[in-house]
Amino acid sequence: MSVNPSNHENSFKNCLKVAYIDNIRMFVRVHDLGSMSAAARDQRTSPAVASARIAELEKYLGVRLFNRTTRALSPTEHGRRFYDGACRVLEAIEEAESEVMETSRAPRGTVFIAAPLGLGRRVIAPAIPAFRGDWPEVSIRLRLSDRGIDLTGEGLDMAFRLGPLDDSELKVRVIADCPRVLCAAPDYLARRGTPRSGAELVSQGHDCLMLRFPGTREFRWPLHTPDGPRPFEVSGPLESDDGEVLTNWALDGAGVVMKPLFEVAPLLASGALVEVARATPPVAVPLACLSPSRRHRDLKVRLLGDFMASRCKEALAHLHAKHPVGPVPVNAQLQETRK
Repeated sequence: MSVNPSNHENSFKNCLKVAYIDNIRMFVRVHDLGSMSAAARDQRTSPAVASARIAELEKYLGVRLFNRTTRALSPTEHGRRFYDGACRVLEAIEEAESEVMETSRAPRGTVFIAAPLGLGRRVIAPAIPAFRGDWPEVSIRLRLSDRGIDLTGEGLDMAFRLGPLDDSELKVRVIADCPRVLCAAPDYLARRGTPRSGAELVSQGHDCLMLRFPGTREFRWPLHTPDGPRPFEVSGPLESDDGEVLTNWALDGAGVVMKPLFEVAPLLASGALVEVARATPPVAVPLACLSPSRRHRDLKVRLLGDFMASRCKEALAHLHAKHPVGPVPVNAQLQETRK
């Protein structure tokens, strides 16, 4: 059987092209994350492989792309200039792939998404197997955290967010308003009394369990009042950047917590937690899906966004039908207490 040498040569050149693109992709992630090891984790490889890819790219270009010390890594002037062009190359490749997938309706590849802990565990993660049942060639990497995230810097395609939305260049899709509740454990209320409103929450000095992130300077819980929404300055001895920790503290009787209804509805139904300050319930928080504008053009990203938006709306509608939340006048709460 004869072998055509040109076929081997073309195959080898194609492999080099693919490797070069992989090297560019690694360079961009190292630049974005500022760390060889972080970029290696992001690309599911080892730091040694990441370093080899950067060295190979530097050898090909004939310049040094990063200044390396034992404690820091920063781009050189050549690296900063190459970065912008490298990003354009990767964006062009992604756009071309998306157009092909759009035509064939056969999405494939990996989608990187992030969500808050409570929402991710209760709604997003359980829905992912069903999505992959429809689109088995799409892989999902899900990151759960209550901390703020940088979609572009962390290489994410999509993020779900609970809370006020900042002005940005991100594509924002508001899915629904999520009601929240103030609640506490029965033993805490037996010791400290049951606040009927935000005013009593503050005047009676209740221990409030608060979600705090770096840079937070004060706590204000926005509550509905007869005069409209109003922020109440609350305080307490315990705080965390993990919403699940706050829920567990509340269950242990450590104080009053403000949580999205979907996170604590089963606990309210079982009596493990009791809704308080019902005369002034918290202002609902928007649930939104965010993605970089360029990534929203990707078919697999759009399909996943549509699927998750539908699942979130269904789950929230079902929950809110079972557990309606709204202001209860103080005198009505007094009558409930006397029963």
